[in-house]
Amino acid sequence: MPMRTMKSETEDEFLIGRIMHARRYSLSLDKNRCVGCEICQIVCPREAIQIRKPTKIKGKKLDRPKIIIDENKCQFCGICNTICPFEALTLRINEEKTVPVLRTESFPQLVHEIQVDAAKCPIDCKECEVACPFDLIKVRLETTSGEAVTDYKSFKDKGDVKVRIDIDEDHCPCCRLCEVKCPYDAIRTRKIISGSIGVNEEKCPEDCRDCVDVCPIPDVLYVSVDGKVHVNDFSCIYCGVCKVVCPVEGALEIQRTSVHHTPVHSGAWNKALEKLTSTKDMAKELRSKLIIKVQDSVKKRVGRKGS
Repeated sequence: MPMRTMKSETEDEFLIGRIMHARRYSLSLDKNRCVGCEICQIVCPREAIQIRKPTKIKGKKLDRPKIIIDENKCQFCGICNTICPFEALTLRINEEKTVPVLRTESFPQLVHEIQVDAAKCPIDCKECEVACPFDLIKVRLETTSGEAVTDYKSFKDKGDVKVRIDIDEDHCPCCRLCEVKCPYDAIRTRKIISGSIGVNEEKCPEDCRDCVDVCPIPDVLYVSVDGKVHVNDFSCIYCGVCKVVCPVEGALEIQRTSVHHTPVHSGAWNKALEKLTSTKDMAKELRSKLIIKVQDSVKKRVGRKGS
């Protein structure tokens, strides 16, 4: 039994903790990174995470939902920590960052796949930095020896200067907006979560813009000239915050079909994947794993015969 539980909240952080005889657990939520989506709530095995919907104020843009974690229900497993595309959650045990479900290999890590070829970038381009809605990209200039350049004009030999692009990949949800905006094909990304999103115009309330207000990615949801909300899902990360605030059931539908993650063989992950996607998509991943396993087995047998 815990000796003591604790909960605190500031403008920037929501924190819960549990103090045991030999261990101290804490789970913190970075409010500046959290977009109020539904992913952590969906996969929490203890239903310890709830979403507090924002109050709508006429004439003002709708705030994003807030995540609330019940310190008495949370078992500090780290599932929410590893499934968050923004890494807005941090679990600590005895003040050290750790994720128990990763350590026991019962849950995978999300793969933030980003490839950058800065050699394609001209010196004066910062399109990707400007495009990132989370301020995760920094474009800098440096010499060929790695020294920072602050005054490019002072260099007589311009060949001694090159572009450096730093991306905070851990917190990047891979919306691909930087890829879209880059005019030089210097950035390639792969979505963490694949799927589809659609708006049912018949059910969509007239003059309602709640989903547009809370969407963390610019121009994924937008109001067209016909006054209706439309979708450009190329940069959609399928986080579901739009669905959370939608006032009409069925007006906005999201279907997640796959999650890009590290290899894992776990019943806990299968359950979480089924909740995030569907029974059909979860079964598809299991079949894919089985095929890979059979192929590997065949390769090993052929290798043994050849030797």
